[in-house]
Amino acid sequence: MGLLKTIIYSFFLPSLSFLLKFFEANIEVSANTSQESLSLVNMSRTQDHPPRVFFRCGNPLKNLFPKKNNAHISPNLFSLLNSFETNLTVSIKNLIPKDAGNAILTVSWMNQAMASLCETHKSIRTLVTDLELPVSDLEENFIHIYSGISLKLLELCNSFTSELNRLNHGNLLLKFAFSKLETSSCSKESSLLHLESWRQHIASKNPITENCGKIMSSLVESLEHHHHHSLSKKKLSGKGKVLLRALYGVKVKTLYISSVFAAVFSGSSNNLLYLTIPKEMEEVPWAQAFMELQNVVNPEIKNAFLSDRFTVIKDLVAVESGVKKLHIAVQEGSVTNVLVELLKKSVMELSERFDLVSKETGCLLKTVISARDALVGRLWTKYEEELGVTLPMIISVKRVICE
Repeated sequence: MGLLKTIIYSFFLPSLSFLLKFFEANIEVSANTSQESLSLVNMSRTQDHPPRVFFRCGNPLKNLFPKKNNAHISPNLFSLLNSFETNLTVSIKNLIPKDAGNAILTVSWMNQAMASLCETHKSIRTLVTDLELPVSDLEENFIHIYSGISLKLLELCNSFTSELNRLNHGNLLLKFAFSKLETSSCSKESSLLHLESWRQHIASKNPITENCGKIMSSLVESLEHHHHHSLSKKKLSGKGKVLLRALYGVKVKTLYISSVFAAVFSGSSNNLLYLTIPKEMEEVPWAQAFMELQNVVNPEIKNAFLSDRFTVIKDLVAVESGVKKLHIAVQEGSVTNVLVELLKKSVMELSERFDLVSKETGCLLKTVISARDALVGRLWTKYEEELGVTLPMIISVKRVICE
């Protein structure tokens, strides 16, 4: 019975907790977006932050592979690891904009980043399948680690989806304003009120994304301290070494891209991370590309936060510029069809791009839940074999939320 209680507390309660947060968040967003008078965002000024370093209390990864050779890894396992890390390197390089000044902080780049992150999480699940990793006591630790981290990532996905929905609601307000402008009975005051309501809505704060900072801090802490003492003291199998090293790359990429989204959506550069690679891991093939990505993206984001704009998303800034022109034209009584149609087109394109980011965020959420279900399922099977009984099926979060 003691083991059954441990199983229930480890997996049922975190999943139920996430479900409650998911539904509460969507109710809160719905209530929030219905308000007509919202305060302007006081954008956070850029501050210099020290780099975040994983495993300050000791790095369990330092003994994963000898620097000069991988004698303890079979050719087949080394081939799997090499293929995974090569693909990870390419995916990171593809996120480095060739024209940084124009490409970064666009919805298109954000869509590319989220799609890339989704593919990386699909790849790690494929690697786990290819490794056919037995669930020993040590590998059981991996499952518990991934289970805890995945819940934090799901919370972030929920926050990002909430903000994308809020931004798209703003586009609906503009479309309503356009329809009113096309009505001859609509007064100047009414038209100006609709345009101003859009600006107030877009510039308002989303309480859900404001919590991103706490989630990010918790995720960083879990990465820095996840069982480093127990892992460093136990002998890893060749498969265990490959999985742990691959997971490290996934965690670094996930944490950084999540920090970019958190910074952009929360309006605070405090959520933007600069991660350093420990000396023991500097030889991983993706390290150089990752550092280059940070060195290109971070300065651009920090400079954007110095501009005092109500948003750092360039597509949204362009729409805001068009709204300003339309606002002036309404005041002067010089609204033209050309001006309205150009702004309409920009708003439609922005809505479509937001939808694409939402789709990729949903893809990541489903992928993480699917991987978590698969790992927990392996652990569940182990417990059944040890107890000699058939345990009740675990409720899949994916079936409840995603289907």
